[in-house]
Amino acid sequence: MDIKITIIDREGEAHLVDAPTDMNMNLMEVCKMHELPVEGTCGGMAMCASCHCYILDKAHVLQEKSYDEEDMLDQAFFVEDNSRLGCQIPITKELDGMEIKLAPQAD
Repeated sequence: MDIKITIIDREGEAHLVDAPTDMNMNLMEVCKMHELPVEGTCGGMAMCASCHCYILDKAHVLQEKSYDEEDMLDQAFFVEDNSRLGCQIPITKELDGMEIKLAPQAD
């Protein structure tokens, strides 16, 4: 079953994308699948912040940040209260309708 997620890119353009709930994917992989500018340099291990995003709604349905995710966000740029690493957010049916925004890249 697919759900819909709105991803706002770094230029402010909103993309309504399909995200499969039956393929054990995470938010970073969904961004990459739809060719949005998310690198995922570490392959989803919470060891880089290239999938850093802001959760604009439905944050209450997400699992708590792991120690590794907290640690990585402590070292990231442009961190806000609603910052998360996309690789640490599994795609579940509860995320249907969620809206996120990609964080600016630190170059």
